[in-house]
Amino acid sequence: MLAVVLSILVTDCTNQNDQQVSDIIRSIKTVVAPDKRVAIFDISAEGSGSTIVLTGETDQPEGLSVLEDSLKIRGIDFENEVLVLPDEELGKKTMGVARNSVVNIRSNPRHSAELATQALLGMPLKVLKKEGSWYLIQTPEDYISWIDAGGIQLMTDAELEEWKQTEKIIYLNNFGFSYSDRSTDSQVISDLVMGNVLKMISENGNYYEVEYPDGRNAFVRKNEAMLFNVWKTMTKPTQETLVTTSKQLMGIPYLWGGTSSKGVDCSGFTKTIYLMNGKIIPRDASQQVFAGEFVDDSKDFESLQPGDLIFFGTPATADRSRRVVHVGMWIGNNEFIHSSGRVRISSVDPNAPNFDEFNVNRYLESRRYIEKNEGNVIEVSDMFN
Repeated sequence: MLAVVLSILVTDCTNQNDQQVSDIIRSIKTVVAPDKRVAIFDISAEGSGSTIVLTGETDQPEGLSVLEDSLKIRGIDFENEVLVLPDEELGKKTMGVARNSVVNIRSNPRHSAELATQALLGMPLKVLKKEGSWYLIQTPEDYISWIDAGGIQLMTDAELEEWKQTEKIIYLNNFGFSYSDRSTDSQVISDLVMGNVLKMISENGNYYEVEYPDGRNAFVRKNEAMLFNVWKTMTKPTQETLVTTSKQLMGIPYLWGGTSSKGVDCSGFTKTIYLMNGKIIPRDASQQVFAGEFVDDSKDFESLQPGDLIFFGTPATADRSRRVVHVGMWIGNNEFIHSSGRVRISSVDPNAPNFDEFNVNRYLESRRYIEKNEGNVIEVSDMFN
C-alpha cells in the first residue's frame, strides 16, 4: 500500500506548485495511520517557499520515508526534525510488562485524564516514549495510550524474551489474592484478577510459587489458576465457552475504559470474554465492528449464533458517517449479554421481561469471531512467543 501511495505522489510531481506539503502528509497518514488509536503519524511542516521543517512524531518510519522521498522528488528542501518512536532517549528499555493486577492506561499523561483502556498483570507492552513519570505504550492489540511508571516493569528486548520463555500460570477466578506463604492466613502480596499471568517458580502442595515481573515472590492457590501452557492448549472460543465466560462476569460494574473483572465498558467486556477464550480482539466497539465476519444488518436475529458480537449506534446519513457506540454478545434464546450500568442480559423479544427496546432500535449489525481472525484478531499465546 505504501508503494501505491509513493507511486501516486511521484506521478503527481509535475503539479508540485499546486500541491501543498500538508496534502502529501495527509495522503500518507490515510494509509499508514488511519486510526490514531493504534498508529501515530502526527507530522506537520513549518516554513514557506522551497524550504520547510518537518516536525512532530511517528511510529511509522516507512511512512516518514515515503514523505521524504516525495519531497525530494519535488525538489523541496527540508529539514527532518520528526521524532521517530520509540524515542532513542529510552535507551534499550523499549519493552515492558504490566506489573499490577490491573494497570490503568490513560488518554493523556496524568491521573486525571480519561481512562482509555487497561492492561492485565503479565501483559507485554511496547514502550514508545517517556514524559515525566508516564510512558506512552502500545498494548498487544496495538492500542496506544499512557501508563504511569508504577504500572510497568521496563525491559530490554532480551529481558522480555527471557521472561516470555519462562513457565507461567494464568489466574482464572474473577478476583483473588497472592500470598507470602502457602496459607491464606499469610501476608497478602497483591490482589489478582481473571487473566493475570505470572512466572511460575515451582509447584508446592496446593500452591504455585510465582514471581512478579518486578521480582516479587508469592504463592497462588492451584484451584484458582492453571499452568499457562496447559490452558492455551485446551482453550479456544466455542459457543458454549464464550457464553459460560460471559455469565461468569454477570453483575460486574460498568467502567469507562475498563477491560478487567474489576469493571468493564461495553467493548472491554467483549474483549475480556474473548481474551479468556484465547483470543485478543480489537479494543473499541468501533474497531471490533471491522473484525471477524459479517453476519447480519437487518435484525435477522435467527441468523445469529452464541458468541456473535452485536453492534449498536446510529446509521449513516447523507451528511453523517455511521457511529458504532455499543457492543454486546449474542447468547441465544433471543438474548444478548452486555455491559450497560453493569454486565446484564437483555432480550430482543418484545414479549420478554428483559426486552431492550432502546438497543434493538439502534441495532446496526452482527459479526462472527469464532474461527474468524480477520481484522487484527490474534492468539493470546502469541503475546508470549
